[in-house]
Amino acid sequence: MIQVHNLRKTYNGTTVLKIDNLEIPKGESFGLVGNNGAGKTTFFSLLLDLIQPSNGYITSNTIKVNESEAWKPFTSAFIDESFLIGYLTPEEYFYFIGELRGLNKADVDALLVKHQDFFNDEILKKKKYLRDLSKGNQKKVGIIAALIGNPEVIILDEPFANLDPTTQFRLKKIIKELAEDPEVTILVSSHDLAHTIEVSNRIVALQKGEVVKDIKTSEETLKELEAFFAI
Repeated sequence: MIQVHNLRKTYNGTTVLKIDNLEIPKGESFGLVGNNGAGKTTFFSLLLDLIQPSNGYITSNTIKVNESEAWKPFTSAFIDESFLIGYLTPEEYFYFIGELRGLNKADVDALLVKHQDFFNDEILKKKKYLRDLSKGNQKKVGIIAALIGNPEVIILDEPFANLDPTTQFRLKKIIKELAEDPEVTILVSSHDLAHTIEVSNRIVALQKGEVVKDIKTSEETLKELEAFFAI
């Protein structure tokens, strides 16, 4: 589904990401972990054509993401609050995304009802603009908006940050349910090893922009990663 070919990203002569080869098959739940500055967000930004590679390229379903926009209809993401439109209410934003993805209001409403527990009665019908919501509630909106239209590729950068424990638990349940669909590929990055391992069947660790671990999730994965990052 997603293939990385000799990918490099360099800023002012400093290489911040260097991945020669990486393949993420369709239906995989893929977890990306690493310290600050490891290259996680850079990788996602390249995958979403938010920045241009210095060398190499990424393909999604054989489409070069930096040369064509044909990957966009089956891809969704939430990286940070910049993805939101601050002067809209959550409902207006959900309907806007739904319209972009060819859904009517009834379709969007059905998705919102399904995830009302995730909102914890803090999002809908509050007559607040997105810019006035807390960081955690903005993240809730962004994550659910990324699910609108049944995308085949879902990319979530640090989805557990700024969420309370109950919401983190509910988010893990949502991601696990999505991962059961063999047509859906999920990519999640996080500083939280335990959360990422719990929702991923494969973990890739980045350090200084390079892949240092690529392992299938097992009962020993958390111990292995904790031992690695403790060095």
